Amino acid sequence: MVENKKILIADDEPDFVELISMRLEVNGFEVVAAKDGQEAVDKTKKEKPDLLILDLMMPKLDGFEVCRMLKFDDNFKNLPIIVLSALDQQQDREKAVEAGADEYFIKPFDLSLLLTKIKELVG
Repeated sequence: MVENKKILIADDEPDFVELISMRLEVNGFEVVAAKDGQEAVDKTKKEKPDLLILDLMMPKLDGFEVCRMLKFDDNFKNLPIIVLSALDQQQDREKAVEAGADEYFIKPFDLSLLLTKIKELVG
């Protein structure tokens, strides 16, 4: 059951955030958005989402830094983080996993696969 599950989307592309938000809301999720890495950290602490969808290339703090900061914080070390990135090199994927990402999707990606993974992670 996904009702009342809150997802934070951190991405600096407004159209992308809007597209993902609409799909998530239709599927019963509450959505919060952040447009840069610092805002993603601040909103995670304030909103306490059930899952974070994180872009890697963002202003202020990149997704790798956001991931590390949250995973080293005892309050958020178990927060599932899904990286959505245009970076498709193996070393980017490995760096994201080392930083604490639970899943890595390369843009463009299949929205139905993303939804399936989100439902798995937030149960």
